[in-house]
Amino acid sequence: MSPPARRPRRRPAAPREQVLAAAMATIAEAGLERLTMAGLGREVGMSSGHLLYYFGTKDELLLQTLQWSEEQLGAERRAALARPLPVRARLDALVDLYLPDGPRDPRWTLWLEVWNRSQSAGPPARERQLELELAWHRDLVALLVEGASRGELRAVDAERFATRLRALLDGFGTHLVVGLPGTDRERVREHVREFLDESVGAVLPDAGEG
Repeated sequence: MSPPARRPRRRPAAPREQVLAAAMATIAEAGLERLTMAGLGREVGMSSGHLLYYFGTKDELLLQTLQWSEEQLGAERRAALARPLPVRARLDALVDLYLPDGPRDPRWTLWLEVWNRSQSAGPPARERQLELELAWHRDLVALLVEGASRGELRAVDAERFATRLRALLDGFGTHLVVGLPGTDRERVREHVREFLDESVGAVLPDAGEG
């Protein structure tokens, strides 16, 4: 009696993080337009059908890739904000992390695509996207409150100011990532520094003191 035929072993699915990292690497190296389910599948040893099984749609893949990217940057942001530096120095560091490095920055390219696709996405997807933005918002609010309590920054309505600052950064960031002529990162940083100086800059001592 011949032994029973051995079933071929199924190749284990690539870990989620490997897929998301490969998607981000493709965006960085070749641009978002080159990111396809078939190409990504070849990168990680999976079929496009398997990717669709795990992620459902390309929209979901992009959103999960963005979430993964923000998790990585979030760890870097928390480390920067934990440094024993003046509040304004940490605020400048947060701004530097927020802004794109320049045209076609992969993280910002992905953000723009997810923003664009969110027009047709359902409320749950938009809520997940909003949560990513609110992580930055909460850290901004905390810095503004800390700066005012320490007397290092002028007191403002932290929630309202953080909302306006993020809108300013989003506008400048969009100009940078699309390569708008006449826009470069250092010039944008100067505009933002001037805005912060004028709005919440270091508290000056009362002229009548001393």
